[in-house]
Amino acid sequence: MSNTVSSPLYAAIDLGSNSFHMLIVRHVDGSVQTMAKIKRKVRLANGLDKNNQLSQEAMQRGWDCLSLFAERLQDIPPTNIRIVGTAALRSATNVETFLSKANQILGHSIEVISGEEEAATIYKGVAHTSGGLGRRLVVDIGGASTELIIGKEFEAQALVSLSMGCVTWLDNYFHDRQLTQSNFDTAILAAKATLEPILTKYSQLGWDVCVGASGTVQALQEIMLAQGMDEIITLSKLKRLKKQAMMASHLEELEIDGLTLERALVFPSGLSILIAIFESLNIESMTLAGGALREGLAYEMIGEMRQSNIRQRTVSSVQKRYQVDTLYAEQVANVALELLEQCGGLSWVPETQAAFLLQSAAELHEIGLSIDFKKGGEHGAYLLQHLDLPGFTRAQKHFLAELTRRYREQLTSLPEQHALSSQSSKRLLRLLRLSVLLTHRREAILQPEFSIHSEGDILTLTIDPTWLQKNPLTQAELEIEANRQSDIGWPLVIAE
Repeated sequence: MSNTVSSPLYAAIDLGSNSFHMLIVRHVDGSVQTMAKIKRKVRLANGLDKNNQLSQEAMQRGWDCLSLFAERLQDIPPTNIRIVGTAALRSATNVETFLSKANQILGHSIEVISGEEEAATIYKGVAHTSGGLGRRLVVDIGGASTELIIGKEFEAQALVSLSMGCVTWLDNYFHDRQLTQSNFDTAILAAKATLEPILTKYSQLGWDVCVGASGTVQALQEIMLAQGMDEIITLSKLKRLKKQAMMASHLEELEIDGLTLERALVFPSGLSILIAIFESLNIESMTLAGGALREGLAYEMIGEMRQSNIRQRTVSSVQKRYQVDTLYAEQVANVALELLEQCGGLSWVPETQAAFLLQSAAELHEIGLSIDFKKGGEHGAYLLQHLDLPGFTRAQKHFLAELTRRYREQLTSLPEQHALSSQSSKRLLRLLRLSVLLTHRREAILQPEFSIHSEGDILTLTIDPTWLQKNPLTQAELEIEANRQSDIGWPLVIAE
């Protein structure tokens, strides 16, 4: 009989104004693994009357949902459970009536958190799961509130929770179910008025990257990908989707490629709020965050996950799971970064994220070997495309997958991707392939002295001739590689 003890489970429950969510995870090998996600559309905010009293029907929908959640909580240690309520429950004047029965159903206490605490926890969820260098602006549009946070690494520097959300904006500005220019304009202007008090502070602080952490942003990204666009959200794309929405005269007739029926009802109101945020704060682009409130709750329960390097934590976890030779992976990464530096660094590949993407690809290029040697690149690409990789965006995962697919032998051009420019991605692939060849003997002390010179896309790799004479197989492979790269228009010369 095995004496192995399974990893403990953690449950984070978010009683939102539109939906109730349960996230169940476990901590394994330095990473957080999702075991279950359960979501029910409860529409609590829709049940608030003009006196902010929750209707009996809305409370019953909530209690019915929590009866389902309660089953999954039975076998989770009480210390590993966190349940919070947000804007609708903050507003409800009869919240105690709801909580009394809800706590009884769950067997655990629900904590109704303040708007500021909600914003701070959302930021932690984003910080633990999303990439991006420098200062980030986080936007989370909920059912009855919208949180905006500016922070760096794990520290929030400004946070606010505003009383506007996709459910309340639906009730206030699309109550007639008409998708008219007038309704959209009124909803956008109202959102801008709500944003007005924070504009000066947030504009002065500034940010380097902007991420959205809400169902609205996720729905937008799914629509854009379904319509053949990339994952980057811009104001022009938002306005294009607004035009598509207005092609339907009534909300119930709304049909947009990629928009689910579940999300359709609150899509126009959420879209209006996001357009107002983009225009008021002059946001150039936004990507989808890897996590938000529930992830923030989960990560904060797992003490050893706090305040660590997210990307390195992710890479180390994947290496351990797929039995990667970490010393060799580090050797390949060091050579790849040295080649990049000698080629000119940022002057040759100008994107700031390029170096860490090259390093990550080098550290993970052999994960497919745990499945099969012959198709190791294909297996590695599949894993990187589909694994949950906190700290990396969807586009970056796709780029790592395509780099890993081509790290050895047959060389083909990279497909269209949106992590780096086509020129930069091509250049990183070339360096990864060379670093794998130069470290062929898998010991740093046995690799050759080398230097590389770049003139645009023309590369000249110089290697100690004595070493080449002693390593004829590597010499032959380098010559084959020079031919492969040159044949597809990437000139490479091996010099002695």
